[in-house]
Amino acid sequence: MKQLRKIFFLTTMIFLLLLQITVCFAENIDTTDYNPDKFVTNSDSVILMDPKTGNILYSKNAFEKKYPASTTKLMTAILTLENCKLDDVVTISRNAIYSIPVGYSHAYLKEGEQLTVENLLNVLLIPSANDAAVALAEHIAGSVEDFSKMMNEKAKELGCLNTNFVNPNGVHDSKHYSTAYDLALIGQYAMKFEDILRIAKISEYTLPTSNKYNKENRFFTATNGLITKDDEYYYSYATGLKTGYTDKSGYCIVATAKKNNVELLEVVLDSQSIEERYEDCINLFNYGFENYSNKKLVSKNEIIKNITVSGATKETKNLDVIAKNDINILLKNDVDIDSLEKNIEIYNNPSAPVSEGAVLGKISYTINDKTYSTELIAANSVEATSFELIVFRIALIFLILYLFTIIFKKINNFGNKNKSKKNNIHKSIKKSKKRKSKTGGKFKFTQINEYL
Repeated sequence: MKQLRKIFFLTTMIFLLLLQITVCFAENIDTTDYNPDKFVTNSDSVILMDPKTGNILYSKNAFEKKYPASTTKLMTAILTLENCKLDDVVTISRNAIYSIPVGYSHAYLKEGEQLTVENLLNVLLIPSANDAAVALAEHIAGSVEDFSKMMNEKAKELGCLNTNFVNPNGVHDSKHYSTAYDLALIGQYAMKFEDILRIAKISEYTLPTSNKYNKENRFFTATNGLITKDDEYYYSYATGLKTGYTDKSGYCIVATAKKNNVELLEVVLDSQSIEERYEDCINLFNYGFENYSNKKLVSKNEIIKNITVSGATKETKNLDVIAKNDINILLKNDVDIDSLEKNIEIYNNPSAPVSEGAVLGKISYTINDKTYSTELIAANSVEATSFELIVFRIALIFLILYLFTIIFKKINNFGNKNKSKKNNIHKSIKKSKKRKSKTGGKFKFTQINEYL
């Protein structure tokens, strides 16, 4: 009976420990929906994010597993740009063409055809060509399987919590899944690449002729209606990024938009129709632009504090401490900046001399458990007082005299050693002469003194 109690106790402790580890692994991210003002969306899973900070402005089922369809191609584009140059040449394999199921989009690539990485990125992101995704994956990793491993490693590196890729294009597979939150992280990272942003804005593209195709009739239009001017869902502030659709995933999109100085990122998954996808997209963007704005909490070179520097001259002892950089945060319009709590920290007690631009501390704001900060630096140089300079110079003189004394002693000791050696040599010679005079036999040596 006691053994059963021990087993039960140990099992309970292990379960609680595993539960704690799981909570920690989630990095304390609040996975509850954040729906301010009871804002309504129709798609099953959505998220609106500030891509600069990663702050979630709105979410609904954002941490639930969903099939990402062709939004997967954003990760393929990321790994392509991290591992290739745009002018690298890719040879299209038979597998890249014939592994694509019927009904999925493709770029009419030919076996053995040679195209540049930039050609393939354009058809990957604009018409969402699945054959281009496989061609790039094989070029980079040698196989789709090895490329998928690279995709999953990158996803973990970006902080994705519930993502697993088994192919580079989003062709349906029950083991190929992600979440709105994870795709937002991938989209956020994709926005760091100028080439992705550039291509994602293009609404039309034509593949050039190649060694296997001598016509320029492979013409494609973007799948993203938000950036296509003649599309009924055109949104003038849209800037990208990638759509997706399969029967199992529903209609999906990772979208970006910019209005004035506000940039937004959103993910919409599992919409029941293309209309629902775009309506949610546009409504989310409008909500963000109408209710949020970038607010400058601190300006570069703004005087944050004036301090007295110890040991400084009378003219320079009062020092302005200024902000090294701006602190800009996307906040709701009704937030009063003056009500935000700030923390000003000055490191130690600065003493003269101080160089202009020297880091003396930092200023920070903590908002929604995130900290925003910039270093505080000296606005100008601070000189030490004359007395301290004199003391410094006297100390320097004493140091030099001390070093000279040590050197002199070493030279003197070296001279004494040489004299001692010479005396020893003279003594040896005298002793030798005496021995010769004693053992000279019939000869007698007389020392002759010379008078000077």
